[in-house]
Amino acid sequence: MKRNYIAGEWVEGGSAAENINPSDTRDVIGLFARADAAQAEAAIAAAQAAQPQWAGATPQRRCEALDAVGQEILARKDELGDLLAREEGKTLAEAVGEVVRAAQIFNFFAAETLRAGGELVPSIRPGMSVEITREPVGVVSIITPWNFPIAIPAWKIAPALAYGNAVVFKPADSVPASAWALAEILSRAGLPAGTFNLVMGRGRDIGDTLLNDARVAAVTFTGSEATGRKVAQACIGRRGPMAKFQLEMGGKNPLVVLDDADLDVAVACAINGAFFSTGQRCTASSRLIVTQGIHDRFVATLVEKLKSLAVGDARDPKTAIGPVVDATQLRQDTDYIAIGRQEGARLAFGGEAMAEVAGRPGFYLQPALFVDTHNGMRINREEIFGPVASVIRARDADEALVLANDTDYGLSAGVCTTSLKLAAHFKRHLQAGMVMVNAPTAGVDPHVPFGGRKASSYGPREQGRYAAEFYTTVKTTYVNP
Repeated sequence: MKRNYIAGEWVEGGSAAENINPSDTRDVIGLFARADAAQAEAAIAAAQAAQPQWAGATPQRRCEALDAVGQEILARKDELGDLLAREEGKTLAEAVGEVVRAAQIFNFFAAETLRAGGELVPSIRPGMSVEITREPVGVVSIITPWNFPIAIPAWKIAPALAYGNAVVFKPADSVPASAWALAEILSRAGLPAGTFNLVMGRGRDIGDTLLNDARVAAVTFTGSEATGRKVAQACIGRRGPMAKFQLEMGGKNPLVVLDDADLDVAVACAINGAFFSTGQRCTASSRLIVTQGIHDRFVATLVEKLKSLAVGDARDPKTAIGPVVDATQLRQDTDYIAIGRQEGARLAFGGEAMAEVAGRPGFYLQPALFVDTHNGMRINREEIFGPVASVIRARDADEALVLANDTDYGLSAGVCTTSLKLAAHFKRHLQAGMVMVNAPTAGVDPHVPFGGRKASSYGPREQGRYAAEFYTTVKTTYVNP
């Protein structure tokens, strides 16, 4: 059984659960411990005790520790990618790519430890100077989702450690294997005992502890909007000092295809953004807003392309679309497909659940494409989080922009056009934290900020140098020699 990691020791959980392969439900990946509230409290205590020592470590020591983690992840990319595909369901190529991204993130923040600096400015008062420095916030609770089980933990854990914080990490209960593998690598990185802690388990068992304990100075969360709001309420409502919090929640991302777009480029962007990773990305382009002049050709070409995509075992090299992560997610996806039909949308392709593929029982779903939809439908308002996309017809570029922005979310948005003028207009006016021109809405480099607007995000951006805004606090010091 794979155990939790607390205060530098591997410890049994209060209970345990099997991790099941969504490509073949007969395949049990392993048995993983589930922490209880007492163990979560022990992890927080360990982090609090270790944090001052880690904060006082030299930048070189922190650099070497994070770089070692990144180098090992990269050296084991095929092994870890296979594990990720097996437990989460994204294709093997995508899984290996995610592992490589995790390694790049650790290597980036290893270098950031050596770039730490501050400001020395003159005061308006004669003879005095002012120092502006950054310090770690303290103990950070890290709560991650199931759809990127190594990359999202990496882009939270790496900056937290780089800036001198201690970590209590809770991965999603349905994907503990990749998180455990990352924790095992971190356990050998030379961190002081208690600097990094892993508590696997269910949110209902340990979530309140990770949010409400006054020793936790900051909480970073990626997941659903509903849970994100609960995180915010807990961090603000706790007795004593409020916790700093950072939320990445969801999206209903538009990909706008204008009349002058390169058809092949537009279809490729739609396939990648809407259906790769089985559509299980908060940046997925689930709303395809297509102007009148190219609409019919775009839909016809997209349907033909979807026909060629093989659904199957995530580790089969012929597979283009793997299974959804589990039975709960499959039920949610099929429920939304039924809702779309009830609302009057026409299913142009797919949408059928398959009990098995090539003799393997799993959570398989054909990618679904709705047409004849409008922006008021639930399938165009609510995040489905599966391989389901809708085409919305727009009269022209002006209406397309209005439709694109008519959403409660604002994470990612894209536009396909060959016009520099239109590209510039959409870049300026799309209400999203990230905008892609002639590129899929999903996919961000590890050295640039990630995050959105509206109900998609709250708090400072993740990744890149912008991560310092969340994982550090600013101190202003006056010096009178």
